[in-house]
Amino acid sequence: MVPHQPKTLTELKVLRKPIRNANIIKRQNLSRLERLALWITQRVGTMGFFFIIFIWTVGWLGWNSLSPKEIRFDPYPAFVLWLFISNMIQIFLMPLIMIGQNLQSDHAEIRAEADFEVNTKAELEIETILMHLENQNKFIMEILEKLEKK
Repeated sequence: MVPHQPKTLTELKVLRKPIRNANIIKRQNLSRLERLALWITQRVGTMGFFFIIFIWTVGWLGWNSLSPKEIRFDPYPAFVLWLFISNMIQIFLMPLIMIGQNLQSDHAEIRAEADFEVNTKAELEIETILMHLENQNKFIMEILEKLEKK
């Protein structure tokens, strides 16, 4: 029985596929609407945006509830309009955020596939190195046995 010969470095290089950059692949495949959704998701999903909306809402409601009646621009019950507008903002942003999360999830899947490919290549190369070491060990043992017989 002929022992399994490890692959040579040249054979490994032939088998090696180029490593994909998941970030570039994903960026190249995005449509304009998907880029817009990601841009909005990245901006809306920040504490800065939260503080802007929070301060705007507190300011609007505070001004129209606590300021003198002559300078209120949206007195009660009209600030209910602001609550309606804020709900509409939420209704529109929720699907955009979900779209952005789906796109980011797709990107994560591509990165995971690229990681798997790299790990598979590394495994093949490690197996080859181990086979080379086993063969070297075998040859060294044969040489030692021959030297001991002399």
